[in-house]
Amino acid sequence: MISRYTRPEMGRIWADENKFRMWLAVEVAATETLAEAGLVPQEAAKAIREKGDFNLARIHQVEAEVKHDVIAFTTAVAEKVGPQSRWLHYGLTSNDVVDTAQALQIKEASDLIAKDLKALRAVLKQRAFEFKDTPMIGRTHGIHAEPITFGLKLANWYSETERNIVRFERAAEEMRVGKLSGAVGTFAHLEPEYEVQICERLGLKAAEISSQVIQRDRHANYVCTLAVIAATLDKIATEIRHLQRTEVREAEEFFSEKQKGSSAMPHKRNPVTCEQISGLARVVRSNAQAAFENVALWHERDISHSSVERVILPDSTILVDYLLNKTTKLLDTLLVYPKRMLQNLESTGGLVFSGQLLLDLAESGMLREDAYGLVQEHAMRAWKQGLNFRELVTKDKRISKRVSPAQLSRAFSLKRQLRNVDKIFERVFGASKTKPASKGRR
Repeated sequence: MISRYTRPEMGRIWADENKFRMWLAVEVAATETLAEAGLVPQEAAKAIREKGDFNLARIHQVEAEVKHDVIAFTTAVAEKVGPQSRWLHYGLTSNDVVDTAQALQIKEASDLIAKDLKALRAVLKQRAFEFKDTPMIGRTHGIHAEPITFGLKLANWYSETERNIVRFERAAEEMRVGKLSGAVGTFAHLEPEYEVQICERLGLKAAEISSQVIQRDRHANYVCTLAVIAATLDKIATEIRHLQRTEVREAEEFFSEKQKGSSAMPHKRNPVTCEQISGLARVVRSNAQAAFENVALWHERDISHSSVERVILPDSTILVDYLLNKTTKLLDTLLVYPKRMLQNLESTGGLVFSGQLLLDLAESGMLREDAYGLVQEHAMRAWKQGLNFRELVTKDKRISKRVSPAQLSRAFSLKRQLRNVDKIFERVFGASKTKPASKGRR
C-alpha cells in the first residue's frame, strides 16, 4: 500500500487487522450456519462467536514458521477459542475464507468510492451551472475552433461521471459474491445451500459456480472500471493543466498564500495537483493489465493471482479514493477567469466564426467549394499577418454582395453560436432549471 496517498478510512479497510477481522467474520458465519444445520455443535458455534479473536503479532509469528497465512490465522484464533476450536474452519478450504473475506473488503472500499463519485458529481453540477453562460473558445487539436462555454466543459465531465457511477455500481455488485464450495468447487464437504446461507449472513451473494476461487473476470472488470474512472480524472486534470498555461491563463489551481511553486523561480504557480492526478492515474490504468493477467489460472486454481491482488486491489482502490477526493477539491476551489476566456476568444479577430460565414455564403447560392476557398483566403491572411478577420471579409465585395450587413453581423454573433446551451443543460441535468446555490466564487 502507498501510505502517502492513503486516506484513513480506505487505509483501514486494507490493513492486516481488518483483513483478518473479515476472515474471522467468514469463519463465524460458516460455523453458525453449520450449527443451525446440525453439522457443528451449538456450543462450538457459541464459543467461536464469543471467544473468536486473534493477536496480529501472533499470526505473523506463526506464519513465519508455517509459511501459510490461513493456517497461521486459524492457529491464532484456535488459541483464543480453546477446545471447541476443533470445529473452526470445518469443511472449508483456505480460499473459501480468503476470497469471501476479500469480497467484504472490496464491498467496504466500494462504498467509499461510490460516495467519492457522488461528491465529485455534485461539485461538477454546481460549477457547471455557475459557468453555464461563461463564453470561452473551444479548441480542437489545441487550436481555436468555435465558441463554447466553460459550463459546457464542466457539464461534459459531469455526464461522464454519471456514466462512471453506473459502471462502478455494476462492477461493485459483480464483486459482491462469496464462495464456500471447497477445494475444486464441487461442494465435496458442504452443501450448496449452506454456501448461500453463509453468504447471506455476510451480506453477499453466492457465486453461481466457482473452482477453488471466484473467477477473476470479475476482478478484472472491477479494476478496469477503476482505471476508467482514473482516466476521467486524468482527462479533467489534463484540461486544467492546459488552461493554466501562461499563454492561456483561463483557469488555474487554487494557490495558497504560503505555497511555493519553485525553489529557483519565485513567480511560479505550477499545476502540481493536476500533474499528481495525471501521474497516479497511470498507476491505476497499469494495474488493469495485471488484473487481466489474473484471469487465466492453471486448472481449478494456482496462486499466481494472489500476490498480484495483494498489490493491485488495495493500491487501485486507495488511489481512486485519493484521486476522486483530490479532483473534487481541485474543481471546488478552481480559480476561473471569465475575462481572460473572452479575451482569448476574441484574440483572432473573429476567425472562429468562419464556419458560419461559410454556411451563409453557401446559402446565398455560392458553391460550397468556392465559399470555402473565399473564406479560407481571408482566414489565412488574417493568421499570417495578424489582421482582423471580420474587417477583411466586411471589405470584400465578393462577400458583401451576397451577405447583407445584418447577416454578416449575425454570422459573428456569439449569442447565436451559444443559443442551445440551455437545451444541452436540460439533456444533461434534466428538464428542471433549478440552479444550485452559488458559493460566490470568483
